[in-house]
This record gives sequence, C-alpha cells and structure tokens, in this order.
Amino acid sequence: MGRLAGFLAGIANVGIFVGALVMAWTLSGTAFAQEAPGGPVITLISVQGNQRIESDTVRSYMIIREGMTYDPAIADVSLKRLFDTGLFADITMRQEGNRLVVSVVENPIVNRVAFEGNSALKEEDLQKEVQLQPRVVYTRAKVQGDVSRMIELYRRSGRFSSSVEPKVIQLPQNRVDLVFEITEGPKTKIASINFIGNTQFSDGKLREVISTGESAWWKFLSSSDTYDPDRLTYDRELLRRHYLQRGYADFRVVSAVADLSRDDAAFYITFTVDEGEVYEFGDIKVTTTIDTLDQAELESLVLAKTGGTYNAGLIDKTIDALTFAAGTSGYAFAEVRPRVSRRKDERVIDLTFQITEGPRVYVERINITGNSRTLDKVVRRQMRMSEGDAFNKVLLDNSEKNIRGLQYFSRVTVTQDPGTAPDKTILNVDVQEQSTGSLSLSAGFSTLDNAVAGIQLSERNFLGRGLQLSTALSISRRRQLIEFHYTDPYFLDRDLVGGFDLFGSETNFQNESSFDSRSQGFGLRFGFPLSEKSRFLARYQFRFDEIFNVHPFASNAVKASEGSNYRSIVGYDYYYDNRNDPVDPTGGWDFLFTQNFAGLGGTVRYVSTEVLARYYYQLTEGFLTSWRIDGGYIHGIDQDVELNDHFFKGGNTIRGFARAGVGPRDLASPNEDAVGAKAFIFGTSELSFPNGLPEALGIRTSVFVDAGYIGYSDFNRAIFPGVVDDFAPRASVGLSLYWQSPFGPIRLDFANVLLDEPYDERESFRFSAGTSF
Repeated sequence: MGRLAGFLAGIANVGIFVGALVMAWTLSGTAFAQEAPGGPVITLISVQGNQRIESDTVRSYMIIREGMTYDPAIADVSLKRLFDTGLFADITMRQEGNRLVVSVVENPIVNRVAFEGNSALKEEDLQKEVQLQPRVVYTRAKVQGDVSRMIELYRRSGRFSSSVEPKVIQLPQNRVDLVFEITEGPKTKIASINFIGNTQFSDGKLREVISTGESAWWKFLSSSDTYDPDRLTYDRELLRRHYLQRGYADFRVVSAVADLSRDDAAFYITFTVDEGEVYEFGDIKVTTTIDTLDQAELESLVLAKTGGTYNAGLIDKTIDALTFAAGTSGYAFAEVRPRVSRRKDERVIDLTFQITEGPRVYVERINITGNSRTLDKVVRRQMRMSEGDAFNKVLLDNSEKNIRGLQYFSRVTVTQDPGTAPDKTILNVDVQEQSTGSLSLSAGFSTLDNAVAGIQLSERNFLGRGLQLSTALSISRRRQLIEFHYTDPYFLDRDLVGGFDLFGSETNFQNESSFDSRSQGFGLRFGFPLSEKSRFLARYQFRFDEIFNVHPFASNAVKASEGSNYRSIVGYDYYYDNRNDPVDPTGGWDFLFTQNFAGLGGTVRYVSTEVLARYYYQLTEGFLTSWRIDGGYIHGIDQDVELNDHFFKGGNTIRGFARAGVGPRDLASPNEDAVGAKAFIFGTSELSFPNGLPEALGIRTSVFVDAGYIGYSDFNRAIFPGVVDDFAPRASVGLSLYWQSPFGPIRLDFANVLLDEPYDERESFRFSAGTSF
C-alpha cells in the first residue's frame, strides 16, 4: 500500500509539473503577442507637421505599415524613401509604445522664379535650363542643379567668370520666391592658338583650317574667338580632314588643350598633332555583286587615280557617286564600302570599292529638332522620303540639300539611328534657325556721278510657314520705288508656287536718255515643278507705263515715244538647276528661259525672250571658276518696239560700263541719249582665288572678263539720222572684292574696258553694300 501511495503521489506531482508547464507556455504565448523579440507591433502611424500633403500620402511612401513589427532597419528605409520624394526639408520618426510618430517639415512651394543681372543671355534661354518653376516643390538639390546648368550655359557662350547666386524670399503659407542673381562677367577670349608637331603646315595655315579663331578687334560681332569645348572637338575633325585630303593617312590629333589664364580673362589653346607621312594611291578597283550594273561606267566614276596623292575627300565623293549611280539604276539599298590596304613601307594605299545590294531598310520615323520658329511641315515637305518609304541614300542627300536651299537655317545636320527592328531606320534632322529677315542697302558710283541708294525689307519665312514677303522703298535722285511681293512656295499645301505683286515706280532717265518714266501695276504668279531639278512659272502682269518730262533737247526718238501705254503681259519661266549646292555652288550648272507676250489687252504688242545660263567648276581647293551667258531678244507684233521695252544694259550686266552705257545711241542729241537695243548677248568668266588674307576676315577676291554684243533698234535711221546702232563687241576685265563684314556684305568691282564703241559710257568702279537683321 505504501508503494502504491508513493507511486500515485509521484504521478500527481508530474501532473502538477506538466500543468505548470502548460500554464507557463500559455502565459508566455500571450506575452509574445504583446512584445516580439524585434520590438512592438505598430498599431498606429501618426503623421505630424504636414500642411499640404495628406497623411495617407506620407504613409504610402513608407515601407513600414500598421500591424507590422517595428524594425529599426525598415524604419530607416522608410525615412530615406520619404526624403527621396523631395517633398520634405526635414523628417523624424519616434516610437511611442505601439505608436509610430512621423514628424515632417514640408519643402516650400515656388511662387515665382526671377533672374537679375542677365543681359548677354535672354531670360527665355535661362528658363529652359531651370527645373524649378512656379508651383513646383523647392529643394536645395534642384537649386544647385539649376545653378550648375546656368553656369555651363554661360561658359558655352564664352563667359567663364560668370557666377550665379540663388536668393530665397520667404512668403506666407510656406511659399518662396526664388531669385537668381547673375554676374555675367566679360567674355573669355582666346589669346592664342598654337600647334605642336606640325612641320608641313605653318601655325597660320592651320589656324585658317579650324573654326576657332584668336581674338581681334575686328571680330567684335563674331563668336568664333570665344572658347567652346564643342567647337574644339569640331576643330579636331577639321584638322583631320585637312591632312587626310592631302595624303597624310596616318595623321592624328594627339591632344587639344585649353588653358585658362590665372585672371580668367583668356584661353590659350594648344593642339598637339602627329602628321605622319604622305601616301599615294596604289591599285584601285571596283567590284560589285550586282550583275546588271555597268562595270565600265562604275570605274569611270572613281575620282581617285593610281599614283595620285591620297585624298580621303576623293574617296567620299566616289562613294557618293557610286551610290547615286546604283540608286538611279533601281538599287535603292546598294551599299558602297571602301576596302583599304596600306603598304606602309612603300607609303601606298590600295583601294577597292565593293558594291553590294545590301539589306532592305525602311524609314520608321523622321525626327525634326531645333526648329524653334519654323513649322515642322515646312521642313518635312523638303524631305524626299516619308515614314514607311524605302531608305535611299541619294534621296536623303537631296533632302538635306533641299533643306539647306531654304536658307532658313544656319546649320542642317541629317543623321541616322537604328530603328526598333533591324530593317528600320530613324532619320534625325537637326537644324539651327537663322535670321530670315533682311534689310538691304545699296549704293553705286559712276564717272558721271550717277549715285544710287536703296532700301529693301524682306522676310523669307513669315510666321515660320515658309511664306515670302518683301517690300522695297527707294527714294533717291534717280529713282522712287515702292513695291510689295507675296509668295507662297507651297500654295494650297502642295508643291505649287502662288503669289502676287504690287508695284509703282518713277525713274529719272535724264542722264541716260533725257526723260522720266512712271510705271504702276500688279502681277500674279503660279508655278509648279516639272522634275526634281526643274520648275515652270506662269505669270500675268498688267501695268500702266508713261514716258514724261522729256527734255526740250532730247533725242527725236525719245520725243516720239513720249506718252502713256497699257501693257497686259502673259509670260512664263522655265528653270533647271543642276548645281551641287543652291547656296554656295562649287560645281554644276543652272539654266533659265523666259518669254513674255504682250497684247492680251492693252495698247502694246510684242514677244520677248531671255536666256540665262551659269556653270561652276572648282579647279582645286580655293580656286573656283564660273561662267555666265545672258541673252535676250524682243520683237514687236505689227508695231515697233516701244522705247521703254528696249534693253538698256551696263552696270552689273557688263562691268566697266555705266547703266545704259552700251548699245544704240542718238548722237544728234546734246546728251547723246541711249535709245536701247532689241537684242543682246553677254558672257562672263570669273575666277575666285585665295588672297593670302586670314579666312576669318571673310574677304574673297576674283578676277573677271565680261564680253558681249548689243544692238538693233526699231528707230529707223532715215527718220532718226542721229541714231548709231552697231552690233559690235564690248569687253572688259577687272577685279572684284567681296567682304562679309560685321555690318553685312560689301562688294567692290574695279573694271578696265578692253573693247567698246566711241559713244559708250564707261564706269571704272562700282560699290554695293547690305546688312541683315
């Protein structure tokens, strides 16, 4: 019994112990529900200090949530996320039992952004660099970023001593005004440009090659003498092209360093170059996988010749010519790749042009940038390709030429980027706007004291739509003129030209022919392209013409022409342009044919024809030849040609002679009045050449020869015996100087007559000037 009682007592004790353990486990579980090992469970997140921003918005930025166990690491990440929003100037977090208190200080809202002290840069240019705008949250980081961008903008404009100090003005309701106090400082000029390693070309010659120039007093309207890191990179490329076009295939620019003086007043630029040796062309071949291309024709397009000095420019031009030839033969995707094999010991480069059909690529998108004023459609309508078209290198080059031909932009760059698929490409057209309005002044001088002055106001890109407006007003001793012209080069948004003209003039011909003339009227124009290079323009003009104020001692031919007439004229122009550049051609030709028919109403009937042809050819770098032929003929229909319908030539037409200084003349009159000619033909040959002056001066020189014939008149010698009418040759030679001055273009012509008639009137010097705004 004693053993049994002891056994039962032991079991009871075990039960009590187990029960105690269960009770302890239950109690410990309850304690764990209240306080975990990492901290308490957050039952409430309280946001304090917020004014504009909702508490729920603050909580949404945090990782820690109500019901989660408090963890300092998670709280720290939440704190950083709140700071990253940029909405708060200060944030603190504290735990109060099961409650997490988040105290914030909101960043103020920008009320206004102002700039003080800026004059070199416009406020709208600075605004583009500033991220902080009205109603944007203010942060110190954004302010510092804005300051850095503005300083960089000033440095790119050549002002390296500029500084920007931001000032914050506190306002009620947690708002601020932000004022950038700017000290622009003077432009940091370029004191000198030096070259190290050059032995074949002098420092002076290489300075003419690059676009950056040393500071000089006469460059006060130029920006080429201010430091620009992008321009310095471009100068490296210009130096490379210069040497590669002269045989130096191994040339490289080792370094280009710009050192700023201690007083921040000027830069000293040093180019270190490695010229290398001069190479010659070796074996030159053309291979193609396209059987239908004519091998002989392709080889004839190669400009590089065996034994000639290596010239990378000739390779590029040959690639363009071969690509064009393949494109015109129907292979729009043809690729021309030059394979170069260099024999260094012999300093010879073998060259093989490989022509393959290439993969088919289509235009996915055309991006146009930089046109802050000109509408996109004005640029797009010059593109010869649209989205979805097959890519064609020839059409792309023509598109770039067309855009440059608008003369709306100082720079046009067309590049390609890969598209979203291997068979797609993206075309990027980047332009830089330039002034399209012009204010032109002109003046002339002759041995007869024939002074002329004029003013013309024109706008080639009105409202950025490509519309052309011009008005001219001339008030001088010789002529009073007022005229207005309007032209829409894409009438009805099609490749059609439409326009109208209003004009009125009164001209003093007393010195030339002892009479005054008056003309008033209007005209309409309509044109369209016939091909990629040719256009047709139809015209109608109705005008009132009068010859009056005839001198008592004028020629009898002039007296017989006194009075008024009405002219109703229908005419047309045919123009073909095959030049390599419509703005500054160095090759190719163009042709203009004009005819006018008078007699569809009015009192005058005639048919007149004029022809103009020009040809350009570059002999070598710096030497450009140009030829010009200009001719005309007028024939009366059942009546003699009126005096003021005759051709009066001289001045710019054939230099060395005064206006109306050549052609038929009435020697019986005291003034030896010019009576005009029914026919003329003149030719000009001109050679432009380097003058040894720095290219930065913008002075070009040329020599010229002008020659031609003029004559035939409807004034019968039996009735007007004093009229002399010799269809005889005239010729002159001379020198022309053209200066692209800071005030606009200036041209001076000096001429010496070689062939003339005794009654011709000479003019040895002519001057003209203009400016743009």
